[in-house]
Amino acid sequence: MHYHLRLESIVLEAEPKKKIRNFKAFYNDYLNNNLQFDYNYTPYEIKNPSYIDFLKIVLPKSVKKTKYFDTNEGKIILLHTIAHIEYSAIDLALDAALRFKDLPKEYYDDWLEVANDEVRHFEMLEKLLTELGSYYGELEVHTNLFEAMKKTPDFLSRMAVVPRYLEANGLEQNPKIMEKLISNPDEFNKKILKALELILEEEIDHVSKGDRWFKYECERLNLEVEKTYFELLEKVYPGSTSKKYQLNFEARKKAGFSCDELKFLSKQKDCN
Repeated sequence: MHYHLRLESIVLEAEPKKKIRNFKAFYNDYLNNNLQFDYNYTPYEIKNPSYIDFLKIVLPKSVKKTKYFDTNEGKIILLHTIAHIEYSAIDLALDAALRFKDLPKEYYDDWLEVANDEVRHFEMLEKLLTELGSYYGELEVHTNLFEAMKKTPDFLSRMAVVPRYLEANGLEQNPKIMEKLISNPDEFNKKILKALELILEEEIDHVSKGDRWFKYECERLNLEVEKTYFELLEKVYPGSTSKKYQLNFEARKKAGFSCDELKFLSKQKDCN
């Protein structure tokens, strides 16, 4: 069976349940070595997000936000927001496993494993939404993660921007949300907290995978890692390297960030 064409059909699949069902079957075949690579495959053109026909897309500033998790509405807004991040991350991981060719098999192992993790995360969050009487698609969403995919069609920038910047930002945002859930410790919030604890643990691994393959490509191209990383961030998100970030130093160190990178991003003199 054809690895690339089958995976492409999953990336482009618009219906969530069908996308996930088809991915699980594909991943099982991959793990059992039942797929063949076509090295003449030409990647599809990135045009629209796969969810364009079933989600209500608005500008990021128009997406519902909440600071309060003690009401059903607040819980739904929180879960829907994170579920959309995880659903978008499925396509990002699948595209990474599809678009970039002639890499070691370990690369494809890594990004299909990430996709499998994102599927589990999404299903876990979708179940919690259902328990609250909601569903994925009830609220408006933005396309920030899809736009990141569109802006990084090459391997080096994709590895720098998606796992090492966007997903790494979750290493800070996730604990902040967890703190608020702990301060509102009703039984349902405990369920959300348990889900976020798992997501945070696996996010560190995802960022670490991105770190590994970004450094792999820098070494292959004889590029200096930190200099290249910050140049790519500025290219894709102008002004991003001049900001001062409050970082989860422990998690980022586990994921592969150097002390110099952490000091630069946090604008601090040390990285303890």
